[in-house]
Amino acid sequence: MDIRLHINIDHVATLRNARGTRYPDPVFAAQLCEQAGADGITAHLREDRRHIHDDDMLRLRAAVTTLLNMEMAATDEMVAVAVRVKPDVVTLVPERREERTTEGGLDVVGQRPAVAKAIDALVAAGIKVSLFVAADEAQLRLSRELGAQQIELHTGDYCHAPSATELERLAAGARLAHALGLEVAAGHGLTRHNVVEVAALREITELNIGHAVIGDAVFVGLPQAVRDLRDAVRRGIERRG
Repeated sequence: MDIRLHINIDHVATLRNARGTRYPDPVFAAQLCEQAGADGITAHLREDRRHIHDDDMLRLRAAVTTLLNMEMAATDEMVAVAVRVKPDVVTLVPERREERTTEGGLDVVGQRPAVAKAIDALVAAGIKVSLFVAADEAQLRLSRELGAQQIELHTGDYCHAPSATELERLAAGARLAHALGLEVAAGHGLTRHNVVEVAALREITELNIGHAVIGDAVFVGLPQAVRDLRDAVRRGIERRG
């Protein structure tokens, strides 16, 4: 497809950690996703280690044969882990301990020193850097200025309350990011039902989707959930004409 589909396997680890067992194993889940056609695997190593653990990242690095995207906060601790793990891509995301999931995009403007420091260290280590941001002009322009190679547009607002206005806001952000020379990804809250309109945006080259896939997998199995999502993304691409 013209869009890379990356599956986030965080919530396989959430289920594992709920009982303190060794199963279900997020690494095995990643392998099943790859076999079902995923173009990459995404995992968020949070500072509180609420789902993915450090050892999971190391095992994922050894097992993933497509592309490994590590989501993390822009902190010295996380940068040190990333340099050790060597994922193909690091996506810098906002992080608050009390949130259930990532809420909103990274404030690149407000956190410029920390973000710039993290980008410089990751680029020096040979790791591609993506920033998870809102479709906001100032955030996008500074992302490019600081040396990010890619941005991931936060689609949560659109997914929670779909509207033509929100979709156009995403589309405008995608167009600007592309014009700035950034690769354009998108993610957060996407499902096989609402992903079609986002996938139809011409500038989108990557999608990161996790919770909905794991939810669907409860009923149809993980490989089928990935295939169903790929079919939905393909329908979006076909709307590009």
